[in-house]
Amino acid sequence: MPQIFSPRSNFFSRASIVLILILGAVITGVLVWYFHSPKFTRVGAQIPQPVPFPHSLHVGGLGLNCRYCHEAVDQSSFADIPPAQTCMSCHSQVATDAASLQPIRDSYATGKPVVWNRVNNLPDFVYFNHQIHVNKGVGCETCHGRMDQVTTAVRAKYFYMTTCTQCHKDPSQYLRPKENVYDMGYQPKENQAVLGARLMQEYHILPTSQLNNCSICHR
Repeated sequence: MPQIFSPRSNFFSRASIVLILILGAVITGVLVWYFHSPKFTRVGAQIPQPVPFPHSLHVGGLGLNCRYCHEAVDQSSFADIPPAQTCMSCHSQVATDAASLQPIRDSYATGKPVVWNRVNNLPDFVYFNHQIHVNKGVGCETCHGRMDQVTTAVRAKYFYMTTCTQCHKDPSQYLRPKENVYDMGYQPKENQAVLGARLMQEYHILPTSQLNNCSICHR
């Protein structure tokens, strides 16, 4: 029976397998790079809003506490968005004719909420509770960045699963005293390893073996 494949076929088959593996590695690398790039994550990009709220002025300049606007952040899973009444508690007397605040004045007059664009959003299959994190000593700055230095809110980081598990593997390096949770630019007064270990016990934080349980976030 005559030979169907030439002797060179072995070379081409091996070469094709190598090329497929190299191509697969390149495609995987490009996809990983893209899904972590600012173009996809929009980290650092300003999210357009109906009213250009300058956090740098309100938080950095005026020293407003995060809870003035997000008043239930330490009491509920969701960091609520302030209604027009909260804004008008100041702006009924300050910048009363500012054109940029017209949507706020209209909302206050009609009772129709301003439709803000979300800056951070998690998938429906991920459960995140602001209350438990705030009350266990995780600062707003840890996830949301220096809000006292930005104008319109920007996304400080993209929340991949590794973003959360990195903290859950060793929460002590991210903890701060509860009275400093809302501080921007916080610097610990003692070694963070020592402080964090103490706060882990003081705040009764679960051991890492339990914090890494899938059901903590996926319920």
